[in-house]
Amino acid sequence: MYHIRPMSDLRNHTNEILELCHKENQPVFVTRNGYGDLVVMSLAHYEQLLSRLQLYQKLSEAEILDAAGEEGISHKAMMAQIKDRIS
Repeated sequence: MYHIRPMSDLRNHTNEILELCHKENQPVFVTRNGYGDLVVMSLAHYEQLLSRLQLYQKLSEAEILDAAGEEGISHKAMMAQIKDRIS
């Protein structure tokens, strides 16, 4: 569920908004003069969104390369490379 709060709440009820962001792991939308102006979220939620965006970008690049006929590596070969790096 989205939480929409006026700018005055950001100033007057900061701790409540921070707790809401952390407890529900959801952003709080802040309005100014009745219009959307800011989004406040926990650092953990922001990092999660950023990681997801980076994954989607890499998947998009892979799809483009695949459509262009470029050869990639197999899942088995990739897993072997990852295991080698971990060891």
